[in-house]
Amino acid sequence: MVRDFSLFSSPGMAPTPNGDPHAAVACVHDGPPIFYSPSNTRDGRGTWVITRARDQRRVLQDTRTFSSHRSIFASALGEHWPVIPLELDPPTHGVFRALLDPLFSSKRVIALEPTIRERARALIDRIARERTSCDVMRDFALPFTVSVFLSFLGLSQRRSEVFVGWVSDLLHGNSDKRTAAARSIVGFIDELAARRRRTPAFDFMTFVVQAEIDGRSLSEEEVRGIGVLFLVAGLDTVAAAIGFDMAYLARNPKDQELLRNEPNRVMLAVEELLRAYSTVQMVREATKDIVFEGVPIRKGDYVSCATMIANRDPSEFERPETIDLARQGNHHTAFGYGPHLCLGAHLARREIVVGLREWLARIPAFRIKEGTAPITHGGHVFGIKDLILTWA
Repeated sequence: MVRDFSLFSSPGMAPTPNGDPHAAVACVHDGPPIFYSPSNTRDGRGTWVITRARDQRRVLQDTRTFSSHRSIFASALGEHWPVIPLELDPPTHGVFRALLDPLFSSKRVIALEPTIRERARALIDRIARERTSCDVMRDFALPFTVSVFLSFLGLSQRRSEVFVGWVSDLLHGNSDKRTAAARSIVGFIDELAARRRRTPAFDFMTFVVQAEIDGRSLSEEEVRGIGVLFLVAGLDTVAAAIGFDMAYLARNPKDQELLRNEPNRVMLAVEELLRAYSTVQMVREATKDIVFEGVPIRKGDYVSCATMIANRDPSEFERPETIDLARQGNHHTAFGYGPHLCLGAHLARREIVVGLREWLARIPAFRIKEGTAPITHGGHVFGIKDLILTWA
């Protein structure tokens, strides 16, 4: 069965005022468990889309049959190096994962929480002092995630506006702007790595350039691949999640009031919002011919495991289209599944929880400004922009 599912096309395509891409893709559960989308990827190739959560878990767990090695970011620049460890397969993936896991442990994230809270408060307090309305993505979500990233790298916050510009162009710019932003990001990572080789510091990049695997130092491409992953994956996904969460709360004042009055509920609520507004589509490449759920998948075919589909699966979640901020046993896959479970999941969760708590504690009842319309888009990472909130 063939379906043209443009919501899964390249970032920036099919932007929709007041759109709800998550509800739009959830309709696939009325159809077959797997279908073919002919225009799903940047390179124009089609993709098999897996709709059932349990089948997605099978794909994501089977790294021998479904490979992650695609070099998406580098190929957009005409280069061929992997984003690490995301685009590596076992056993190499496990080597790098073991190296990096301790940096993103729950213990490390807890230690970073005061800094995360400080960054959130500084941004929100400035917004609260100066205005009664803001573009939440431009004025808070992106600067907040960029600020945490700079803190993690041990860099000055003076670079914040530059990073926000790069990420905005990467997410929402035209083809030329996206390419230029990608080159700027790569150039920054390479320059920072070279600087830390010359002058070590107590930070993330120093750890990476001094690390060894199998008794050798990491190559320049390996260092670059790690740096790019942390920058890109750690910024757009968290910022997008915060944006979708803010849009939901702006449209649902009772839930907004509940979380404002009972901030201890925010952590559980965030899990439900991660489920309902998952942002990432994971794509694998078949390493051999296989029949999957009766469908003949050929070697080299792309297979999509979209979290926004799996997390609205009615066979996994009761009333999946209902947002229940008190939902228990929420076994969503917003951060993926299997060996490639998101490396920064602990950090992302903490950023979202802290961001929402501090916003609700400092900004009175807010709504989407009359006469404006937030723009949503599909793609490998679902996103939202022009989200203008206003308050008394």
